[in-house]
Amino acid sequence: MIVYLNGRYVDRTRATVAVDDRGFLFGDGVYEVTRARNGRLFEAARHLRRLERGLDALAVALPPALDSTALLEISERLLRDNRLDDGDATVYLQITRGAAEPRTHHFPPAGTPPTVFLSANPLAVPDDVRARGATAITTPDLRWERCDLKTVQLLANVLAKQQAVAAGAFEAILVRDGIATEGASTNLLAVIDGAIRTHPADHRILPGVTREVVLELATELGVSASEAPLSVRELFGASELFLTGTTVDVMPVVQVDGRAIGGHRPGPVARELHAALRARLVRDTTRAPAL
Repeated sequence: MIVYLNGRYVDRTRATVAVDDRGFLFGDGVYEVTRARNGRLFEAARHLRRLERGLDALAVALPPALDSTALLEISERLLRDNRLDDGDATVYLQITRGAAEPRTHHFPPAGTPPTVFLSANPLAVPDDVRARGATAITTPDLRWERCDLKTVQLLANVLAKQQAVAAGAFEAILVRDGIATEGASTNLLAVIDGAIRTHPADHRILPGVTREVVLELATELGVSASEAPLSVRELFGASELFLTGTTVDVMPVVQVDGRAIGGHRPGPVARELHAALRARLVRDTTRAPAL
């Protein structure tokens, strides 16, 4: 597999990062994962806007040559070079504050070049799990207070995800002060009294691109949706629960902590939204026929 690292396209096995890189030492960086189909990126502009917001918040500056257009061109080249122009794939993009010594908690000197890494990978969409519905567990949300920034410091998410895997579950639903915020690597939505409810896009959750698109699709389909806190009690009383994310699309949840949700089968709202999302994905990533 060919990857991009700091201006060069190299074999993944030959791509190396300095031991002084602040992403390695501090988790000092941001990342994005963008969906691709048939070699074309899906909702790339939204991902790039979120990336820019994260870089601004962390005060990481990219060189002028690496603007949005350049990052898109790199992503598309990686899809081509890795022969991922047929089927589903993802492009991973990570930018850290770069390598500097001596190791200091404060920022390195101005002008320290950031580390920029991109890779493209095939994606196996979990349609088998979607067909039967996923299971989940609840676990305390131990993350920092800026969950809205997609940073590479994901240890709390990793531990929560591993807890889910150890329990034989698909996802861990994070709970803070009695409120279900989101999944360890997904956003969480519920259907209560026929309407969709999801946590507000504030500092407690990541503003997911798929979540944003799904809420737009719900409006188009005439399904009422609101952003308001979801208590654990309400979670267990929901007629449907589902997760959204770049690599899972819309994933119905039929069991949480061993308790059935919605009759223990995927519900109609999740199925309809997934069909609409997939239709948009196909539409937006289908190449126009040659004239």
